[in-house]
Amino acid sequence: MSRIGKKPVPVGAAKVSVAGQQVKVEGPKGKLDLNVHPAITVKMDDAKKELVVTRKDDERQSKALHGLTRALLANMVEGVLKGYSKNMEIQGVGYKAELKGKVLALSVGYANQVELEVPANLEVTLDGVTKILIAGADKQAVGEFAARVRRVRKPEPYKGKGIRFAGEKIKLKPGKAFAGAGAAK
Repeated sequence: MSRIGKKPVPVGAAKVSVAGQQVKVEGPKGKLDLNVHPAITVKMDDAKKELVVTRKDDERQSKALHGLTRALLANMVEGVLKGYSKNMEIQGVGYKAELKGKVLALSVGYANQVELEVPANLEVTLDGVTKILIAGADKQAVGEFAARVRRVRKPEPYKGKGIRFAGEKIKLKPGKAFAGAGAAK
């Protein structure tokens, strides 16, 4: 049996409703829902306030979906109770970010600003012009939008300029050596 899949998911203060293959989770940070694969069954244990995930057979795909479904449900519960966030930094002379309503405008060395539409279920806040905080209840949506922002201008390996996650270490390469150093012999 799946080691992750057999652990029950504690619900805590979240409101959970299970209707067939549809699981809905609601909390102070938002609402999320998941369509569960037919090979997996999810039951709510009201006495213990836990979600229990089981599978119908021992097929390879069922085993994989067992652990996956439990992990997705645990992420949903944590997301609606605590939320998820990603901190990002912009490094480079003249590089900055602006928030224009629900559009994140990035000035990162291109001729024009790059504008990214912020998804409805996410919140983006700026701390100054070089720090971006992306927050929301859906872990996948927060990570996906953060990756889209980083993809606009990845940190380059020579000076480290670009958009990076907070605390991300970029291994810098040495530049070209001085051309006349060894040639004058």
